[in-house]
Amino acid sequence: MFSLGKSRRTLSLFWIFAALSGCAGGVLDPQGPIGAGNRTILLNSLAVMLVIVIPTLVALLLFAWMFRASNRNARYDPEFTYSGRIELIVWSIPTLTILFLGGLIYYGSYHLDPRRPIASSQPPLDIQVVALDWKWLFLYPDQGVGTVNQLVIPAGVPVRFKLTSASVMNTFFVPQLGSMVYVMNGMQTEVNLQADREGDYLGLSAHFSGDGFSDMNFRVRAIPADAFASWASSLHSGGVLNASAYRELARQSINVPPSSFGHVQPGLFDAIVRQTLPPGPGPTEAAAGEAQLSPKAEPKAGTTPAAQQPKVGG
Repeated sequence: MFSLGKSRRTLSLFWIFAALSGCAGGVLDPQGPIGAGNRTILLNSLAVMLVIVIPTLVALLLFAWMFRASNRNARYDPEFTYSGRIELIVWSIPTLTILFLGGLIYYGSYHLDPRRPIASSQPPLDIQVVALDWKWLFLYPDQGVGTVNQLVIPAGVPVRFKLTSASVMNTFFVPQLGSMVYVMNGMQTEVNLQADREGDYLGLSAHFSGDGFSDMNFRVRAIPADAFASWASSLHSGGVLNASAYRELARQSINVPPSSFGHVQPGLFDAIVRQTLPPGPGPTEAAAGEAQLSPKAEPKAGTTPAAQQPKVGG
């Protein structure tokens, strides 16, 4: 019996430490002002809600003990119908909770508005983001370069992201920097983020978008500001991302390795938003009027499976 209890205590401690270690690299380990604000709202909201949860659990145990069947001293009052003090407690605590949560919502809606610029002595860096099937395209309009599935930003410098989707609806999320933002086809949104210190952070898609969703992640590298300029210059020897190269890139592909482009055609992002460049295969309509989200989808009536189509050039 002693060994069994000891094993249970050891197992409990293991799960506690595992849960605490899981905070590293997530929303509870922010590396920027927006992420820190999100964590503050999360913890404050938890504290406000515990004001109701903890007294309720304590009262539940207390009432169960006081009015147990064996307690013959418990007061029995079948004629009880109303108590002003109980009504005051029952209604005042939820009302105060709603007021406190409303204040937190105001703080989050105003001070952490994704479009609100981050106060800084440094001018913001503009980055354009395109969600594809199933990869992320990052364009640096001022530097004239672009990357796929890798995002490099200067530490301590605000970054102004302009985002869209060239396929189905998706989400852009860097948990340690904050503010998960939805992106939609044919629309543009904006979010301002900042990494306070150098490091590597996880970026991901948090909205299911088809077969390649689980691998639609990217690496965020926060490097010194002077190193960022050198990094951008080092890409100029790479390939060119123009309309034709973009159409090839927009094809559905899974687990795409990081790559870069040394020259990006000006106005490419605006052409994607305005759909001058056609969207990827995600939102297109199939013969039966259904969205074609997966390359594994069965062919519609009257079409030939890809494996049975004749090969070009023999």
